[in-house]
Amino acid sequence: MRGTADVTVLRLGHRPGRDERITTHVGLTARALGADRVVLAGAGASRADTVEDITDRFGGPLDVETTEEPKRRIRDFSGTVVHLTMYGEPIQDVAGDIAAAHESGPLLVVVGAEKVPFEVYERSDYNVGVTNQPHSEIASLAVFLDRLFDGRELDREWEDPEKVVVPMETGKRVVDPDEAETDG
Repeated sequence: MRGTADVTVLRLGHRPGRDERITTHVGLTARALGADRVVLAGAGASRADTVEDITDRFGGPLDVETTEEPKRRIRDFSGTVVHLTMYGEPIQDVAGDIAAAHESGPLLVVVGAEKVPFEVYERSDYNVGVTNQPHSEIASLAVFLDRLFDGRELDREWEDPEKVVVPMETGKRVVDPDEAETDG
């Protein structure tokens, strides 16, 4: 998975007081499901510390960036731009084309919050709907990344974790990495 081109997730928009957890979860989903970078725009930049903290504790790699000019990031991006929207083409119809584009260059995945400016739809190479029904942008991002990586991201090795979750049928166990190795 790391051998393919770079994947950046851009969280476009953030409604303070309403999107604190959503923006954080977009960043955490990007991290957990294989993105190389997350960019948080405007007021959403306040969530960067939380995403960085989780990356520090549970491993990376994930670069966390902020921007006050998200539309410029989209406009100037050198690669394929994918905008996740319920108004887009069905993911099952375009996933193969997007994966092929990703093999040859970087990918920017735009995840909106409030109303997305029309210029984002125009600049995007793909406007993609994960169902054409209202639902969570987190769900769209998760399904999209899983399709992009064909499930390989689920077996990812994490670099330099301070803590490791031990998979269990029941219960919860989080340990230091050296403890997880001795449990094996």
